[in-house]
Amino acid sequence: MIAVGTILFVLLLALLILFFLRQLWIQRHLPPGPLALPLIGTLWAYGLWFREDYFRKPVKRYGNIYTMSVGPQLLVVLSGFKTVKEVMTSFPEEFSDRSEDAFMTALGKKMGIVFSNGHIWKEQRHIGITSLRKLGLGKKSIEHQIEDTAQTLVETFKKTKGKPFDPSIPVINAVSNIICALSFGHQFAPEDESFQKLIQAIEIIVKFTGSFFHMMFVVFPRLISYFPGPHKKALAAMELIVLFAKQKIEKHKESSSLHEPQDFIDHYLLQMEKSRNDPNSTYNEENLAQCIVDFFAAGTQTTLTTLMWALLLLTNHPDIQEKVQKEIEEAFSSSVSIFYQDRKKLPYTNAVIHEIQRLKYILLFGLPRQSTKDVTMKSYHIPKRTMILADLRSVLLDPEQWETPEEFNPNHFLDKDGKFMEREEFLPFGIGERICVGEQLARIEIFIFLTNLLRAFSFRLPEGVKELIETPIVKVSMKPHPYKLCAIPTTA
Repeated sequence: MIAVGTILFVLLLALLILFFLRQLWIQRHLPPGPLALPLIGTLWAYGLWFREDYFRKPVKRYGNIYTMSVGPQLLVVLSGFKTVKEVMTSFPEEFSDRSEDAFMTALGKKMGIVFSNGHIWKEQRHIGITSLRKLGLGKKSIEHQIEDTAQTLVETFKKTKGKPFDPSIPVINAVSNIICALSFGHQFAPEDESFQKLIQAIEIIVKFTGSFFHMMFVVFPRLISYFPGPHKKALAAMELIVLFAKQKIEKHKESSSLHEPQDFIDHYLLQMEKSRNDPNSTYNEENLAQCIVDFFAAGTQTTLTTLMWALLLLTNHPDIQEKVQKEIEEAFSSSVSIFYQDRKKLPYTNAVIHEIQRLKYILLFGLPRQSTKDVTMKSYHIPKRTMILADLRSVLLDPEQWETPEEFNPNHFLDKDGKFMEREEFLPFGIGERICVGEQLARIEIFIFLTNLLRAFSFRLPEGVKELIETPIVKVSMKPHPYKLCAIPTTA
């Protein structure tokens, strides 16, 4: 018995040594990083739970390019502005694919804009950009809808009569209705049951993303698919949104207004009609439904989170809030609407908005890419299908680029004369070919919503509250902790 035990121990030890040597051989040309163990990869070194410094802390040991692995999936992390810019601009096509995370693939089925690659992605992105442009993105037509929604939001805030309230519900209703107007051609009443189910479904998916079960789904996709858990709820939520989109598509097909498209569905159906004889066309109802899901997933929670951080920071910093209000008051009379092009008249306000997006970047990291081929990068060999993560949070908090990276400082975006100053280090919407399709829409929404709210109210802390918590709830989406504030009307 002792001899058998000794033999088994020696065999096990030999296997571990062989595994160790094999990993060293595999990793010899990769960027530095800890040893990847079977099944769990490097999670033993970085942990299963995200922290604010999850991707920035390893930089101190391994440098601005380092390796991780989530289960069998290899991941190369790029940190800091100079590294991210140099690598992503040097390999725009090689690093243009979306990574095939098992859960994200289950969600998006490699369709639509966010989760697709290759020819499908190029066509879906093209129809997304051109449709938004035709629907008036950057023109006053869409801005009027956003302005109207902002006024509705102001009226909702007024009903609180200066008492403490949670602004998240009216804000998510407003932001979601902008996407509804673009996608379906109409908005919903806040109390509409199907509208609220849609919002709840998006929140379920966002809450699941980056959780422990999400990580387990990535590491053990086949195994965990057999077990109950929050992943089932998230996948069911996705199916609900897809079904909702398909119902809207059927109604649009019945109304047949393709001769004069009024929304994204109309534009897409028209493109389907134009491409019906093209055997290579990927314009179909499945991709259309997924594009609508992408608009909601990418265009609601992101803008909501930015606006919630904005209200929190401005409430905690009344001096900055008052300076913004004074600038708005001096530039516009109360009867004049403010449009996005008016940001040139409001340099300090514009700087404050940019600083909020910089300091409180709404994601823990940018969405990962995937290498389309083997790449040699800074003497490192990056194999095909390696996940590439450009850590945008490290860019926006880069101490080499920002004077006070961890502080709320609008002067980061102002020159010595107080004029607004663009910064190439400002990359909250991504970099390269996968830059956010809805960037312009998000910019317009945030600017119009905030200027209208700050024109109508002064935001104050509830009685007995010294400060709202500025540390985030750390997941993939970096939301503030729930809070209440008081909206005090600026005029009687």
